[in-house]
Amino acid sequence: MKNFNFSLILFILLIPFFSNAQTKVAPVKVKENFWYKNSVIYNLEVGAFKDSDGDGRGDFNGLIQKLDYLKAIGIDAIWLAPFQPSPGQDDGYDVADFYGVDEKLGTIGDFTEFLYQAQKKGIRVIMDLVINHTSDQHPWFQKSRQSKDSKYRDWYVWSKERPKDWDKGMVFPGVQKEVWSLDEKTGEYYYHRFYKFQPDLNYSNPEVMQESQRIIGYWLNQGIAGFRLDAVPFIIEVPKTGSEKPKLDFDFLTNMRQFAQSRKSDAAILGEANVVPEENQNYFGKNGEGIQMMFNFFANQHLFYALATGDLKPFSQAIEQTKKIPEASQWAHFLRNHDEIDLGRLTDKQRQEVYAKFGPDTTMQLYQRGIRRRLAPMLGNNRKHIELAYSLLFSLPGAPVIRYGEELGMGDDLSLKERLSVRTPMQWTNEKNGGFTSADTAFRPVINKGDYGYQQLNVAKQFRDPNSLLSWTSRIIKLRKSCPEIGLGDYTLIDSGSPDILAIRYDYNRKSLIILHNFNPQSRQASIKSEKMKVLYDLMAENLDKKAESGKFSVSLDGYGYKWYRVDSMIP
Repeated sequence: MKNFNFSLILFILLIPFFSNAQTKVAPVKVKENFWYKNSVIYNLEVGAFKDSDGDGRGDFNGLIQKLDYLKAIGIDAIWLAPFQPSPGQDDGYDVADFYGVDEKLGTIGDFTEFLYQAQKKGIRVIMDLVINHTSDQHPWFQKSRQSKDSKYRDWYVWSKERPKDWDKGMVFPGVQKEVWSLDEKTGEYYYHRFYKFQPDLNYSNPEVMQESQRIIGYWLNQGIAGFRLDAVPFIIEVPKTGSEKPKLDFDFLTNMRQFAQSRKSDAAILGEANVVPEENQNYFGKNGEGIQMMFNFFANQHLFYALATGDLKPFSQAIEQTKKIPEASQWAHFLRNHDEIDLGRLTDKQRQEVYAKFGPDTTMQLYQRGIRRRLAPMLGNNRKHIELAYSLLFSLPGAPVIRYGEELGMGDDLSLKERLSVRTPMQWTNEKNGGFTSADTAFRPVINKGDYGYQQLNVAKQFRDPNSLLSWTSRIIKLRKSCPEIGLGDYTLIDSGSPDILAIRYDYNRKSLIILHNFNPQSRQASIKSEKMKVLYDLMAENLDKKAESGKFSVSLDGYGYKWYRVDSMIP
């Protein structure tokens, strides 16, 4: 009897081994552990989101009130625009204190409560890390101006004579005049990639490097899950090696990654680096030891060319050119963000074609390279075209990032200065100021006229309407979450049989997806050939599954139509 029990126990222990040997179960890949691979990220400005105390400006307590809304539509992570103390000359990107919360937005206690409430709802929070420069009102810069012998003098980049490239490499051409400006108090020139009131920090100084690590450690200790690293290429410039083609210190990124993860093992860094594909490896690291994520600006610019012209070839090439990245790395894809649409990587001819379609008036253009509009106005408020764009966003290989209000189809205010045109307050209801604030006047005008006015376009109205863009966006987010292959798997652009239809296939752990998008306003037919696929299961509609006929699938797509399919294959 004892021998029987021992044999039975041994047999039970070996069942998993025999089972795996027979069915060839694929091992789970380690990259499933990276939360940022499949997160839906929502970018917002605290000051423009919800005012809780009636002073006309949003605050952290107001944001807490709207966390249930963000949870309801399926947001995994919130990316906060700068909220630290600032004179506000660059909408908070001119930081005057890296260790505080701007009193106009609340207290450090309010911020802490916000983090607690977000985490309780399963929402991570990442924050803008703006460490390329400071405000000229920052105590460090003020002390650096007091004396050439000041401890803080070498925290910034100075020159006794005005450099020859004093007006080269400006971030804001047409608005900005120079990158080297005279400090009348000390009679020397200081370097600033951005506005004159934003002097660059000097990272060749070990003390500045150490201070940046203290900043990272401080906010991780507060509960931050990661950072959106602002202006990455400019942070890693080696000082005084030229404004147009400076030397870059990529070890900085590896050191930052290592430090952040030494403080919080799953901390993620999302970099803003508008670079060409051959430079991607420098930022991600050859083996993924650099920053974990980057915005795919290269694909984004060619996507807008495709949306404007219907020509898919440059966009398809951009997706292929940005395919090779380390396994631990991830792209972040977006349509609109807090800045202008940068078209600097397009040819002059391509850029003019996009301008003609989406920004024909010079008031819509910015910095000689971009468009300062929201998506819905650019697409003529065409619901089918908007859906196509966002269906594509959620199906691209990487993590999707959406801007607050885009889920409603919010408009822009071109009367506002530069990038502020796409930073108007969130529209919650049809009440005064769109329910954003109870004050008579908001700190920034709420859009109140036309099709994009809060009277017609607001959360309350769309939340009750199952056919609204908001309801549709919630459903597409839910669909995206049911397809982890997009963030974790391998992808291939496949022949759709039509130059107007983009077809992309994902494969992961013996599961596959095929997603189709028609960029033409007229209906088009897709024809997909495969001897191994039996059925395409429609993930967006019942009873519209497609069966193979002679190894071929024929799918009709309406103008600006899209289809998401799960693949049933004959697996040997």
